[in-house]
Amino acid sequence: MMNGAQYLLRFLERKGVDLVFGYPGGKVIPLYDVLAGSKLRHVLARHEQGAVHAAEGYAEASGKPGVCFATSGPGATNLVTGIADAHQDSVPLFLVTGQVGLGDLGRDAFQEADITGIATPVTKNTYLIQESRQMPDVLEEAWQVMTTGRPGPVLVDIPSDIFVGQSDFPEPGTRILTRKIPMKHRLMKNLPTIVDRINQAKRPLILAGGGVVISGVRNELLQLMEKMNIPAANTLKGKGACPETHPLSLGMAGMHGRAAANLAMKNCDLLLAVGARFSDRVTGNPKKFLPDAFVVHVDLDIAELGKNIPADIGVAGDARTFLNTLLNRPELKRNPETDAWIQQIQQWEAEFPDDGGGDYEGVKSQAVIREAARQAGPTAVVVTDVGQHQMFVAQHYPLDAPRDFITSGGLGTMGFGLPAAAGAAFGRPGENVLLFVGDGGFQMTVQELAVLREHDLPVKIFLMNNGVLGMVYQWQALFYKENYSQTVFGHNPDFVKLAEAYDIPAFRLDQPDQIAPVIRRALDQAGPALIDCRIDPRELVLPMVPAGGTLEDMMGRWRGETHISRISGE
Repeated sequence: MMNGAQYLLRFLERKGVDLVFGYPGGKVIPLYDVLAGSKLRHVLARHEQGAVHAAEGYAEASGKPGVCFATSGPGATNLVTGIADAHQDSVPLFLVTGQVGLGDLGRDAFQEADITGIATPVTKNTYLIQESRQMPDVLEEAWQVMTTGRPGPVLVDIPSDIFVGQSDFPEPGTRILTRKIPMKHRLMKNLPTIVDRINQAKRPLILAGGGVVISGVRNELLQLMEKMNIPAANTLKGKGACPETHPLSLGMAGMHGRAAANLAMKNCDLLLAVGARFSDRVTGNPKKFLPDAFVVHVDLDIAELGKNIPADIGVAGDARTFLNTLLNRPELKRNPETDAWIQQIQQWEAEFPDDGGGDYEGVKSQAVIREAARQAGPTAVVVTDVGQHQMFVAQHYPLDAPRDFITSGGLGTMGFGLPAAAGAAFGRPGENVLLFVGDGGFQMTVQELAVLREHDLPVKIFLMNNGVLGMVYQWQALFYKENYSQTVFGHNPDFVKLAEAYDIPAFRLDQPDQIAPVIRRALDQAGPALIDCRIDPRELVLPMVPAGGTLEDMMGRWRGETHISRISGE
């Protein structure tokens, strides 16, 4: 005999879980009571949103599901932003929330909230356990739903009397459920056409998305690129899918993508989109996106096929199966005409180099990011919050491996960065974690500095402090006649003193000649450290495709010009 809380912990242990993030409260006291005697390590966040973002960072860095506990009512609702973030970015999370007793359900009891109803649109599934005998099957199904097919969050809501109720539970991990049936991927039917199109393509391009990172098929992608001489661009979540130092890697495409990557996308005659969902940040105006290219779209989630961009061939399957199947086809032959295509892309890279950051004096984000990359190397785990710095990092920090870049992609959640960096440090113990975060997002979850100090996590924080909400400020500068409505912070704290209040070493960086030595001092710290980088608010992240525009509408400083123009010269 054991109670429900004991069974839950035994279940998680049998699934290989060794770390849980959470925040206790009234309706999960029985769970925390038995947690103290379990094998599971618990990380006490300073806010439930911090706990769920930390679980995301852990999952993305380690490749294992993140587990998070919270109490009923506000504890559960504080998780919702992180749950939605994980749902958008296909992050596997196992969320357990406490609930009021069974007899109080639906009576507006103290700290009651219908979290299963609230979270249903942003999870793969939610469950409310109403009888102890449901526990084994519900927990097993929830785990399988989370990890089968496209990963994502699941939530199990457990009333307090289920936690304390005794039952003769079976041993966890003995059930094999088949409720969720995988769909046929339709690859073999379309394979001859796909091979023929690749062989004939003169201007082929691969778009690697987050699905390539999740599937762990970096080597297979590289083999296809090199065998067929096909360049690859990546989405934001696909950063690291192939080494960015490779000559066939074009870097990020889309709204703030590199010029050569966007021009290659616009001019390709064949696009192999693998594990990418064609978000608006990649396509711009979907009605004008690749009207003349043959599009092969491969995604594990069949709902993504044709949702945003019509594909000539849609394959509902995983990236590993698709790439390995292609590589094993003897009739796949390299087209020598792709050499001219590669030369054209190289010309674009020379003609439209990365933006220099403007003509003002002071510390520039690009310079900080590039020096951090030089000193920390390509193997550091890089985490960002959301905003201008996020796009600068995507553009200017080259990475060689998947799962080394962690960011909030689909939801764009400010406040994600600091707790996610803590989670990443737990997921990759002993490795340096570099966090790039703006002064706006940093203040949304700043309390999680306590977690860094408490656990002595080697997170180096690059606080890109420009005193404004940078990305919105940029839009106001470019499209709203410099009407900076509510985007300038009237007062910011002294971030160096704030970090020191948490007993975290901190450094101020406000002159270009300080960049290298200050970064060295921060990286030399064994535990956490913060650098307050004073950035000019006039700095713009370029290139930029205006909202509703097309890839040829890219704005930037081209051909050595100091003013901003479209790539077409208009």
